[in-house]
Amino acid sequence: MTTLEGLRRTPNALAPHYSRFGVADRLLLTGHSHQAWPDVALVGQTEAFDDAAAAVDGKWDRAFARAERVREGYRRLLDDPGGEIALGTNTHELVVRLLSALDLRARPRLVTTDGEFHTLRRQLARLGEEGVDVVRVAADPAESLAERLAAAVDGRTSAVLVSAVLFETSRIVPHLGDLADTCQAREAELLVDAYHALGPVPLLVKESGLGNAWLVGGGYKYLQLGEGNCFLRLPPHSETLRPVVTGWFAEFSALTGGEEPEHVAYGPGAIRFAGATYDPTSHYRAARVLDFFERQKLTPSFLQRVYQHQTGLLARYFDDLGAPDELITRDRDTPRSAFGGFLALRTPHATRIQEALASRGVHTDSRGQYLRFGPAPYLSDNQLENSIAVLDEVLRNLS
Repeated sequence: MTTLEGLRRTPNALAPHYSRFGVADRLLLTGHSHQAWPDVALVGQTEAFDDAAAAVDGKWDRAFARAERVREGYRRLLDDPGGEIALGTNTHELVVRLLSALDLRARPRLVTTDGEFHTLRRQLARLGEEGVDVVRVAADPAESLAERLAAAVDGRTSAVLVSAVLFETSRIVPHLGDLADTCQAREAELLVDAYHALGPVPLLVKESGLGNAWLVGGGYKYLQLGEGNCFLRLPPHSETLRPVVTGWFAEFSALTGGEEPEHVAYGPGAIRFAGATYDPTSHYRAARVLDFFERQKLTPSFLQRVYQHQTGLLARYFDDLGAPDELITRDRDTPRSAFGGFLALRTPHATRIQEALASRGVHTDSRGQYLRFGPAPYLSDNQLENSIAVLDEVLRNLS
């Protein structure tokens, strides 16, 4: 059984399972963006090829079984047994299908924040150019964000779209359940972007009060599922919506050969938000990784402990550097428990520092004025300490 002590030590207890990525010998601090895949992921990809070779077009029954394993994995992560889960290659295609199901003629107002990831930022900005009323509420301070979003919802609002964890700062957005209640009372949809929550921050549907909300996310980051494994969790009332952007898989279960061109049919549950033909290799890979997580007991509550320890350690090591605030700093007024799975350092030199770190073998990333250090369960405490030691060297040269 995996323990926090086993992950802290050198060698890290999980690292041998990631030999292809060589995590024990690399300082990979982009865990909030792209984590290493365990070796079993390659087994899944090989299985996809073998099934295609053996069954040819008959492979789809086997592929659909892997897809259902992925859905079940998300249900467990969300503690949403029996929940309706639509799958997609990326979150953008799933968000677009949802947006296309809204009655934007009658209710042409979308409420969001100025701290959303580019998937929402860009698409909503483009809709705004076409006349949709897009209201952006300041993401900071996060503590009052849900309340301020709720205050912006009126009778013209079709939906509120917000992240559970803000992608630039790692700040958890509290009180989303209260926002969900407001949206339900005013007949507006609530879409919660859970991408930066699943893994480091347990987001349990009922416990969070999000039973009537839509949740979107994926496994490219903390869940180590790789590309092509995104999901849209549907609330019970989703049966009343008919997405305009719709693929033929959305009526797959209803195909009879006598379809009427002027009538668009939808299958039950999450099928109505399905797309079309896709590459199932990603689901084979994800199924293997989800099984690996279960064998290693990498549950949401355990992973939360891991990330809180790792980001807390990075923050402490950073503070010990004594770097001047005008050069680089972090939010020290908010407890670490209010942050997700990475440490955000604010600096006007974020891109330069990231590039200098990369040239020295420390892989991080930057977004605007934020330099982001994203640990992962397969990194030891010594590796985290060494990463900050390299940052110290970079900052001294920058000064």
